[in-house]
Amino acid sequence: MQVIETRTEGLKREFRVVVNASDIQAKVTDRLEEIGRTARLPGFRPGRVPMPILKKRFGSAVMGEVLERAVSDSSSQAMIERGLRPAVTPKVDITSFSEGKDLEYTLAVELLPDVRPVNFADLALERVKADVTDEEVDRGLRRIAEGQRRTEKIAEDRPAQKSDILLIGFAGTVDGKALPGMAAQDHKLELGSNQFVAGFEEQLIGRGPGTTADVKVTFPQEYMNKDLAGKDAAFTVTVKEIHRAITVTVDDELAKTMGLDDLDTLKKAVRDQLGREFSKMSRQRLKRQLLDRLAAAHDFVVPQGMVDLEFDAIWKTVEAERAQGTSDPSLVGKTDDEIKADFRAIAERRVRLGLLLSEVGRLNNIQVTQEEVNRAILEEARRFPGQERKVAEYFRNSPEALAQLRAPLFEDKVVDFILEIAKVSERTVTSEELAREPEGEPGELGKS
Repeated sequence: MQVIETRTEGLKREFRVVVNASDIQAKVTDRLEEIGRTARLPGFRPGRVPMPILKKRFGSAVMGEVLERAVSDSSSQAMIERGLRPAVTPKVDITSFSEGKDLEYTLAVELLPDVRPVNFADLALERVKADVTDEEVDRGLRRIAEGQRRTEKIAEDRPAQKSDILLIGFAGTVDGKALPGMAAQDHKLELGSNQFVAGFEEQLIGRGPGTTADVKVTFPQEYMNKDLAGKDAAFTVTVKEIHRAITVTVDDELAKTMGLDDLDTLKKAVRDQLGREFSKMSRQRLKRQLLDRLAAAHDFVVPQGMVDLEFDAIWKTVEAERAQGTSDPSLVGKTDDEIKADFRAIAERRVRLGLLLSEVGRLNNIQVTQEEVNRAILEEARRFPGQERKVAEYFRNSPEALAQLRAPLFEDKVVDFILEIAKVSERTVTSEELAREPEGEPGELGKS
């Protein structure tokens, strides 16, 4: 085998590879002889089929198999001998081959960059945390009570008032056309809740049961569904019934409806849950801050093939959200070219951080254990009651899904490793401050 380097440009390498015809022919002969030992052809016993017959019957398929294996083996050998680490699957282009002649092909590969992590001991970070107060527990209890709230139809015949809950049917049009999501039957709407477009609920105040109203509204310019954004719409709304909410008292009975013994037990459960939520937010804030610092401290060249793959994945999500009418409002008013430029920068950041964390893990022998993977599979399976076994089997039988499950586990272990080395101070804040989106922090690796 001959390997000649024909191109060196940044992380890109290109080679011309020649595999001798004699090597290919020898592999074809070996494979045909292997087939001949078990092949059953009319007029011949297994192991007695002449080579010319085997070649005529199986030669074409065997040649394709041998060529594919020859390309795979020779390209792998070429990269191993040169210590090359490909970033994405190398591209192979066969330039010359016919039976009895040498196999020639080009091998184009983009390499992983040389990543040199900074001294993590020089990183100064701040962990913000919040304590769970009695007031927050009380708010949590009120939210639970609100969630358990029931409604009852009012007995008196009167017009609808603010805070009433109406049972309505509605159908809307834009420019005389009915669009998806603009019609429903038996929908409950609390007047004053601002669930619908501004002006919709106000036009139902004063309407009685059994009446029909023509409601006209204008969707805001930044509305997430671009087909409706800024458009005038007309709705025909039928008020079927008027209901009032029945207040649920925060007491032992509420706790029992939640499967707990008494109110004190419910309070403790709420406090514990809020504590877990605050700890999670604190962890996310610290992790985002760390990733921001790491992104600023490392500026190595990244493989454009990896950036392309990451960008393609992001753009598919953007297009899917557009199709569902759930696009990010911050994208309104931007051209596709502007949006693509923004997301390409995000893709490059993700790739750079991913390569950095991967290298830190490699250098420090950080690995995800099978026990950790099994726990993650179990947690994922619990999200689908009644289908736990199917979910577990799906992950165990799908290498790609398993890799997607393993990746965040590895990322978190590397982050924890770095945080152990970095200088991390602590500051206690209110829960509102903890939940507030910090400025200048572009988000986690997977959500930049």
